[in-house]
Amino acid sequence: MELTQATVNDLLTRLGPEGGHMYLPVGLDTQELTDLLGARYGTPRTLVLDGFTDPTVDEARGAALLLPFEGRAVTIRAWAYGDQWVGTGTARDAEGTERPVLAVARRQVPEPLAVAPGEAVDWVRRLVRITGWTDPAWRPDVDWAEPESRLGTALPRDYKRMVEMFGEGAFDGFLDLNQEPWTHLREDGLLIWAGTEHEDLYCWRTDGDDPDRWPVVVRSFDGEDLSFDCGTAEFVCRILVDPHHPYTLARYFDTHWFMN
Repeated sequence: MELTQATVNDLLTRLGPEGGHMYLPVGLDTQELTDLLGARYGTPRTLVLDGFTDPTVDEARGAALLLPFEGRAVTIRAWAYGDQWVGTGTARDAEGTERPVLAVARRQVPEPLAVAPGEAVDWVRRLVRITGWTDPAWRPDVDWAEPESRLGTALPRDYKRMVEMFGEGAFDGFLDLNQEPWTHLREDGLLIWAGTEHEDLYCWRTDGDDPDRWPVVVRSFDGEDLSFDCGTAEFVCRILVDPHHPYTLARYFDTHWFMN
């Protein structure tokens, strides 16, 4: 079997959106299959290594992928992508032969809670729930003193918490989170905290001394600015789940994720 992205498409289509598993031909290069899936979905999580299952694996961390193998998994690596888990590696078949495998399972993603009038919302925590994020913080020890000193300003607290929690990557594989702000629009009073594959720039207008009150400004690829009176994490939450937002992703995805 020649492994290409087209081959992977065919295999995943055969498994279907509701999930399933298959044993692949002996001799297939499992690392090549892992690399092809990694090119789509990012860095995998290791669920099973040399026959030992990670003790932290549970329903929120891909346990559904292991059920079909009934303890015969040898090595399984997994990706969370939207409302699916995708996994590959090796497992022993009914005759005890170790063979390459591919599996897909449904992934339950918590629905965001509605905002009650006057409710004080922790938008970073809301973002964790919207994306179904289960990893520990990826960059908990960021020293913000150096970039803030270099920029000459403090940065919004919710943005810093987002970087600490999610690290480098993209929401829905689309909105790339900068690990520190870009400054090439500073003459316009803007600091850039994220961008998209459509070349839109997500910025703050650095008005006033309180960065937690800086409005979000989207500068489109054609140089037009649109301002939003909300913080960074709230803005991301709203573009993910509000179908009426000008930059919504809710029209394209029913579930949301962060691809680290």
